[in-house]
Amino acid sequence: MGKAAIIYFSSTGHTHLMAEAIAQGIQNHAGAEADLLRIRGAQIQAGRWADNGYMQRLQSAAAIVFGSPTYMGTVAAQFKAFADYSSEIWLQQAWKNKLAGGFTHGSALSGDKLNTLIYFSVLAAQQAMVWVNPGDIDCTARESNDGVNRVGAYLGVMGQTPMDFERGPELHPGDRLSCERYGLRLAQWMERVQ
Repeated sequence: MGKAAIIYFSSTGHTHLMAEAIAQGIQNHAGAEADLLRIRGAQIQAGRWADNGYMQRLQSAAAIVFGSPTYMGTVAAQFKAFADYSSEIWLQQAWKNKLAGGFTHGSALSGDKLNTLIYFSVLAAQQAMVWVNPGDIDCTARESNDGVNRVGAYLGVMGQTPMDFERGPELHPGDRLSCERYGLRLAQWMERVQ
């Protein structure tokens, strides 16, 4: 069916856990594969991001999912360095009609995480990609309070964990389930457009 590449930056590990949960959701759909591409500082030299291997893997994917923690109301600088590099792809229109999606994490319930998702959707639009939203109403609007979309995000998936430097990274069960469901939805869309 196809592969979804999940390209993301994670500093404390929370965003990484979200990426893994989205990958799990993708792989829960028969025939779908997920490729985790974690942006690392070593890929940035003199302020410029570059990794030809990652770019080849992104090019071969049917869908690209963008992820970053929300820092100061937008994506992390490491993700922005990757996005700036993708302008070479824009010139070629090489990602045109690929599916796209996004996710973010922060310690605050809001923390302006919507701005990060808007950033991802604008990046996808500039690349002529087709955006896939999560498709889940928030848990307060349903009879079942399983925590799916517990922060009420409709453009992409938002996760939230209170800041605690003494504990390792963890995801709220509702955020994990939201990610898994989003991954499955992405895989279903990959099958539709195949």
